[in-house]
Amino acid sequence: MLDVRRMQVLRAVVTSGSVTAAAANLGYTPSAISQQVAALEKEAGTALLERVGRGVRPTEAGRLLTGYAATISKVVAEAETSLADLREGRTGRLAVRYFGTAGAALVAPALARLRVTHPGIRIDLAVTDRNDPLHEVKEGRADLAVVVRPPDRVPSGIRLDHLLDDPYRIVLPRGHRLAGQEVIDLGDLSDEAWVGSERASDPCLGIVLDACAAAGFSPGFVVESGDYATALGFVAARLGVALVPRMGLGGGHPDVVVCKVRGPEPVRAICAAVRETTRDEPALRGLLDALAAASAPAPA
Repeated sequence: MLDVRRMQVLRAVVTSGSVTAAAANLGYTPSAISQQVAALEKEAGTALLERVGRGVRPTEAGRLLTGYAATISKVVAEAETSLADLREGRTGRLAVRYFGTAGAALVAPALARLRVTHPGIRIDLAVTDRNDPLHEVKEGRADLAVVVRPPDRVPSGIRLDHLLDDPYRIVLPRGHRLAGQEVIDLGDLSDEAWVGSERASDPCLGIVLDACAAAGFSPGFVVESGDYATALGFVAARLGVALVPRMGLGGGHPDVVVCKVRGPEPVRAICAAVRETTRDEPALRGLLDALAAASAPAPA
């Protein structure tokens, strides 16, 4: 097998025209250069240099290996540049997962910001599994997931960076008896028919149920909507009232009224989940910064 370092020594001899000049350029003795070339000739099984006066010139085999040595040197330089770009966060790929309502409200503006600050980063974007939003991050198939903070313990090796609190609002049909109030006590809705804005399997349903329990009642669901836009439509149709997180309200609906709620006010914490071992990688750090900026409240 040919020694790549010895090939570079041969290239130095050929480009400088003599062993002595190559030795001076590389900081070796002429004897060391000659030994390296002799060892390479033994590996190649043929002569690589021939003497011409006080200098040397390559044989056909020497020219061949010199060309390959130049190519190797170029590829190594390109690899070093690419590695430096990756290490500094100028290039790379990030796999990002998110839940539905975080897409337009949070992820989209964060990625727009990241495109400006880190234009060389490619993003693989997909909706996460709502039943186990941390799975792909734990398994290393995603670099970051935007999630609602889970009620149970976070798996070891996963770090949650808090982005924002997303308070729930009570959505009432227009003309409802409480629609004129700015803030409504949750307990005042105990006898209402309820529209379920979360699927039965959705972890966020627990936030709604816990808040209602704290207010002293269990909501009587008459319909399960499966998503927030559908829930607004059911409320507008006067099927019931619903608790919907602020991020899920979107553009609203002309036939509903949205009010703050208290006693208690349900809140879901939105976080970025990353592996502790990769959190400080420059590209991922840039995305976390972009998400934090997108999460910041608008200036008054």
